[in-house]
Amino acid sequence: MLSEYQQVIFEISERIVAAQKPIRILDSIKWDTEIQANFFKSKFKKLPEIDAEYYQRKNPLQFDPFKKMQEFHEIERTIRRTLGQFSGVGSIMSRMCHEYTRVIELLLWRGTEKFTEISQELYGSSEDAFHIGAPTLKDLASLVNQTLANIKDQVVTEADDKTYTSEETVQILGERLANYFTDKNHNVRVELSDGIVADAAAGAERIKIRGNMMFSEREIKTFEVHEGWVHLGSTMNGMAQPTCTFLSKGPPSSTITQEGLAIITEVFTFTAYPKRLKRLMNRIIGVNMAEEGANFLEVFHFFREQGMDEEESYQSTIRVFRGSLPDKGPFTKDLCYSKGFILIYNYIRLAVQRGLLSQIPVLFIGKTTLEDIHILSDLVEEGIVIPPRYIPPQFQDLAALSAWMCYSLFLNKIDLQRMATDFKSMLQSGKG
Repeated sequence: MLSEYQQVIFEISERIVAAQKPIRILDSIKWDTEIQANFFKSKFKKLPEIDAEYYQRKNPLQFDPFKKMQEFHEIERTIRRTLGQFSGVGSIMSRMCHEYTRVIELLLWRGTEKFTEISQELYGSSEDAFHIGAPTLKDLASLVNQTLANIKDQVVTEADDKTYTSEETVQILGERLANYFTDKNHNVRVELSDGIVADAAAGAERIKIRGNMMFSEREIKTFEVHEGWVHLGSTMNGMAQPTCTFLSKGPPSSTITQEGLAIITEVFTFTAYPKRLKRLMNRIIGVNMAEEGANFLEVFHFFREQGMDEEESYQSTIRVFRGSLPDKGPFTKDLCYSKGFILIYNYIRLAVQRGLLSQIPVLFIGKTTLEDIHILSDLVEEGIVIPPRYIPPQFQDLAALSAWMCYSLFLNKIDLQRMATDFKSMLQSGKG
């Protein structure tokens, strides 16, 4: 039985959940197969014929954008009237309404330069600073790729062999996730799909696997951890909320946290691997190239130069330009993976340093953002939000995680270049 206060929160929360339902960003900016066919027919020499009229004609919005924006404005007014200006949970819901309004504006500007401007506001830019004087995501991509070049094929094993079909991957992943999501009320499904750009994508209670593909054991493990443990797990934790049902849905700010959590969980479970990192870094470089004026052809050929085949290069380039124009700036969502990782890794380090361990599991309570964690922690103590049921094992054992972070805090103070000079004699390759 909800209290009067909880009932007010629940009713507003349900209005947000209902209002956002028809807003599907990725579905609204996808390109049809005819675009790919024409691009391949041109032997990769002609820009895809995409403009604002293309989106309106081929992929019209499935809702009235102006009525939808008005709906979110009305919800914001209700929040102020009922919960007040300084309510913690009210501030979360108000920010969500504002973000969804900006998302609608993003979709209204499909096929224009304004699309990239709003995308950068929502997801960030490759040249955003984390703090004054800090390196950027562009710098991260450069550093990691230099390091990966030194590793090359030294870590490739049988686990990298693409021996599983899409159908076999669906079966294997379904069995593994059935052992992880043990609540009988959750009907987790893994199914084939030909309508996704990514190899795998998580929905509410299902994971889609791209058809007609071959996958390795490493890739299947990544799907399990990334799409399953994190994305599906946080969705189900949000769906289990009796009052704050908005935690089952997430605007762009929660995408940064979600993708960051997924990548950091890959790292903590030793699931991440060099080829995976290179793919993430190349996405940053592709976005940065487009931000600096490169067009679809130039970014496509960049991916080809990285060893990708024509199909994979095309799909990777679409990720950069979908929603935008093929020569007028990127869709910057693919920065969320690395940006989120950096933000969350440092958040966890600081939480350990300051003794705020109880806030770490709250990251998985639903579709959250870092700025809301302190409010959600208070709501857990008040009983308005229930703790997450599904938390990856590495985040359940806060003792082991804390030990890792304690060392990390110290290692950050070491001058690696100075150490490289001191270790020079020990780091000889022995070749030649």
